[in-house]
Amino acid sequence: MRYYGTVIRPPSEANSYILQITYGCSHNKCTFCPTYLDKPFKIRPIKQVFEDIDTARKVMPETRKVFLADGNALVLTTKQLIPILDALNKAFPRLQRIGIYANAKDILAKTNQELMELCNKKLSIIYIGLESGSNKVLKRVNKGATAEEMIKAVIKAQEKGFKVSVIGLLGLAGIDLWKEHAIATGRAISAMSPRFFSLLTVMVVPGTVLHEQQEQGTFILPAPLEMLKEMRVIIENTDVHSGCIFRTNHASNYLALEGRLPKDKEKLLQIIDSALSQGQSSLRPEYLRGL
Repeated sequence: MRYYGTVIRPPSEANSYILQITYGCSHNKCTFCPTYLDKPFKIRPIKQVFEDIDTARKVMPETRKVFLADGNALVLTTKQLIPILDALNKAFPRLQRIGIYANAKDILAKTNQELMELCNKKLSIIYIGLESGSNKVLKRVNKGATAEEMIKAVIKAQEKGFKVSVIGLLGLAGIDLWKEHAIATGRAISAMSPRFFSLLTVMVVPGTVLHEQQEQGTFILPAPLEMLKEMRVIIENTDVHSGCIFRTNHASNYLALEGRLPKDKEKLLQIIDSALSQGQSSLRPEYLRGL
């Protein structure tokens, strides 16, 4: 297997075979994201993809989970994706699921029939970065999609059989819009009612536009305890009606939480309140945090 540039995957794909089918991100303009600054977006030659699948078949024949990288590999057309999915299903008899990153526009561009066809070939979980439910924040960070588009995309994918994992970003709104960001994010998650919802904490990385804004003083990152308050407001404003698995187990976070919404909502709020009352000592130290 061969990899080009920075390759990332969700925490839940830790045991998956990672297969690059694209390089970079087709949008790659979010002010906070450093991940694909090292490479322009490109569709990987299909011959190389098939070669890597064949190598993986020999090395790890018991593979049960595959994750398709890079940033929003669902940007490929259904015609381009189907041969890859077929090859994976043929190579790994015990394959249970295939995961992929997507932007809202990737999902919305596909027909209902296309989504069902992809899902039937075990491409069954999509990861999408909501980041914020506030359009003001989304515009400021150049997300390239509105909250309404992302809500529509998640609902559409789930109606066609996909499990969708939605990601929000603590601290993204700075100190000026944090409350609007938190309330709107909770409301957007409520409208989506995704199967999975996770929160990460924004880390300001040199080389990003967000870092330039921080250097200029136009973006001020909230303090750790302030971001904990932000998390509390998000959960407080989240009202999903189906079981949603909530996690903050990413290494960037100051406090690791896990529960099911709405069942564990009050318990999660109590844990946050306890951490807030204990102060900084209750949080993960900086040297243990990372992207």
